Amino acid sequence: MYDFHIHSIFSDGELLPAEIARRYKVLGYGAIAITDHADNTNLDFILKSTVPALDELSEAFGMKIIPGIELTHIPPAMLDGLVARAKELGAKIIIVHGETTAEPVAPGTNAQAVKNPDVDILSHPGKITLEDAQTARKNNVYLELSYRSGHNATNKHVASVAVEAGANMVINSDAHAPVDIMTKEDIMRVAREAGLSEKNTEMVVSVNPKTILRSI
Repeated sequence: MYDFHIHSIFSDGELLPAEIARRYKVLGYGAIAITDHADNTNLDFILKSTVPALDELSEAFGMKIIPGIELTHIPPAMLDGLVARAKELGAKIIIVHGETTAEPVAPGTNAQAVKNPDVDILSHPGKITLEDAQTARKNNVYLELSYRSGHNATNKHVASVAVEAGANMVINSDAHAPVDIMTKEDIMRVAREAGLSEKNTEMVVSVNPKTILRSI
């Protein structure tokens, strides 16, 4: 099992990275990414704190704990600069907080994010268009199917558009607390409720996460 979208106390999550790692380890996860919310005010602080420390935790826990970031509510014109800065600071997974129907994300965020091949995942992009999904496919930006309440309301739309465009998808929890951590059954339920075929479920649940890991 894999989860590339998790929040810790470095933003609005409830747990320390070590407790996050322990809870996921117990459930049998092979790799996770801690991707706290950031903008231009706290990006340096988060990554300078977590990048070296998560490498230590990875070794201690015997599992892959990836330092990442979720660029959140960034004005689209600022996105490329902050993506570049995140990579410079050592983020191994860069997520952009997509245009979910649950929050007032700036219009144009999805379109700007999928144009940047250094963006790994566009999270809960509930307002995704076919054109933007096609751009995501071209630039290998993964579209997220979300376990999180509210954001998951548009999973079926995201999946349908992604399949039509041939864009890659990945299932993440967007976990902020222990109750948000997905079991294997939860992961499969997200895929089923999004309307994925058996073949696409295999891609999203197993093949695509492994491809992301190989790219890091």
